[in-house]
Amino acid sequence: SVSIGRLAPFNVSLLQSGEDINCQEAILHISNENTNKEYCIVYNQSWTPLSQTLDDAVMVNMTSTVLCNPSGVTPDVVKGKALVVMRGDCDFSKKALVAQGLGATALLIASKIPLITPSANATEYAKINIPLALMRYKDFIEAQQVFGEGMQVKLYAPPNPKIDASIVVMLLIAIITVSLGGFWSGACESKADPKELFLYSPLKVVIFVAMMCGMLVLMYFFYNVMVYAIIAIFCLASASALFSCIDAVMEKLSCPTGSFTIKNCTFSVRSLILAAVCISVAVVWGVYRNEDRWIWILQDFLGVAFCLNFLKTVSLSNFKICVILLSLLLVYDVFFVFITPFFTKNGVSIMVQVALGPDASGEKLPVVMRVPRFSAWAQNLCGMQFSILGYGDIIIPGLMVAYCSRFDVWVNSSKKIYFISCCIGTQLNYYFIHCIRKLHL
Repeated sequence: SVSIGRLAPFNVSLLQSGEDINCQEAILHISNENTNKEYCIVYNQSWTPLSQTLDDAVMVNMTSTVLCNPSGVTPDVVKGKALVVMRGDCDFSKKALVAQGLGATALLIASKIPLITPSANATEYAKINIPLALMRYKDFIEAQQVFGEGMQVKLYAPPNPKIDASIVVMLLIAIITVSLGGFWSGACESKADPKELFLYSPLKVVIFVAMMCGMLVLMYFFYNVMVYAIIAIFCLASASALFSCIDAVMEKLSCPTGSFTIKNCTFSVRSLILAAVCISVAVVWGVYRNEDRWIWILQDFLGVAFCLNFLKTVSLSNFKICVILLSLLLVYDVFFVFITPFFTKNGVSIMVQVALGPDASGEKLPVVMRVPRFSAWAQNLCGMQFSILGYGDIIIPGLMVAYCSRFDVWVNSSKKIYFISCCIGTQLNYYFIHCIRKLHL
């Protein structure tokens, strides 16, 4: 399951998991007189809710047919049965309406490409009264080989818990990263050379947000090309950020540098070894980025380093700049999430489309923290499910925390009252938004 978070140029809201967009994985239980097996299916809660237990599910026969129109299909053959049709040639809703008109009790759509949430216009939801779900085409072929024609199926979806432990882990990652990044920014401020400070002006902030908008639109129209550029940039930026973070820790611990000179150029053994390690870590992530079972750990590790280094490096010069930036980002979020669905062909916002990627591509944007949902009941069938938090949901509030940390330095506040109060406010904000989202669901 997927969700989206925010980082320039990709902004959405906080801590989402799959059910937030009415997408759920469910189970297709196939059996005959001798054996049974279960497969992963994906359905949309807005259409038809599935039974939550196996006993309550309706048992029907399964038939494979092509179903973009009722021509050539005898109602007596399909009535009371679950139909399996191939994906494509027409909309999900059209297939469902045809199947329902023929008297089918359920519709399964076999897909050769990655499963997505079956969706349609809101007006179509009320017209469809039979369960509709997507299954993998390879699973259907396997079921045919195992069970033959005498298959009976049950569709059911056990309930998901309201709170998953992964959300707690994600909140801890966000809170710790924001707090450490803000503290590091303040510590660097006391050592900074005023001549080296880059001061943002309102015009520069407007240009920055405009560039974010342009980048997002480019991603929308040229996703299959741009996604690889983003992956390459992430590898370089995360390796550099990881080097900066670890080098700062080693410097604090007074680790020896072991420098040497070649042709009047001085090199640090520590820096060379550390650079090699950081580049290797980024390369390993780039090579194995689609290995969901373990690569999320490395992605989160690199993501934390990226956010920490960003908060340390980018400093907002005054409170007016903070207000202008956050106000523009609010407008940016509202427009690309809630307004753009009125202009897109499929009714999906540009922000969501970019974050999820097109159907034909398995590549996803790496600018998110991912933690597996520990209570995912269909994990082995549908693959790992993740709670996801975008970098922007860390960096944007983190910029305010970093500003308050630097403000404590400017006013010589030994108790760091502004930094501490801003950290507490940010933590409450994370918790409040998560609670509101759960109440909304």
